[in-house]
Amino acid sequence: MPKPAIKRHYPTPALEKGLDILELFASTPGGLTVSEVARLLNRTISEIFRMLLCLEERGYLAQSENRERYHLTLRLFRLAQEHPPTKRLVTEALPVMHGVAHDLRQSCHLGVVDGGHVVILAQVDSPESTGFYVKMGSKVDLMHAATGHVILAYQTEDAYRRAMDEFSNETNRRKPADLDAHLAKIRKRGYESRASYEVKGVVNISFPVLSAQGSAVAGLTVP
Repeated sequence: MPKPAIKRHYPTPALEKGLDILELFASTPGGLTVSEVARLLNRTISEIFRMLLCLEERGYLAQSENRERYHLTLRLFRLAQEHPPTKRLVTEALPVMHGVAHDLRQSCHLGVVDGGHVVILAQVDSPESTGFYVKMGSKVDLMHAATGHVILAYQTEDAYRRAMDEFSNETNRRKPADLDAHLAKIRKRGYESRASYEVKGVVNISFPVLSAQGSAVAGLTVP
């Protein structure tokens, strides 16, 4: 049985405060007032106000028209898109995705695992007038996403263990008891096919996007 990792903690109160604020806003799409942020984070209004001003000046937060509430901007998403491996992955994938959408007459999307979620990095609409699609930038529960399952199925043992640790830490949930058996079935057939958790009547079909070493770096899904 592997030994637990030794945790080292060096206090960085200002950084932790700023990250707490960003994570809070990420989970509150309707925005928050200064007093709400202070109450939810158990901080004083004066220290929260200074942090919000700083984050607003740096472009991470913006105020509503009535200047009563703050909300998260897309700056974090743009930074993630500019991360070189992510940007290259999307650049290489989009022409292929357009070809898939054209040939199948269905939309498709590209997702990666991030903690307890799948984040959609790219999406291409169906050429037909109607269809189903997942919005770029969306976050989906890892255990409720065909994309996430197919990525997990093609990980090394160490990477899979780390992914499950991150999932448990982020969601306070254990992995499903039948997950390992389910992932083995995906590896045997080479793809995932399952009914959508979100929309009745839709089946999501996902294939892994593999690195040169054979590990999945992303999943390409057609609903």
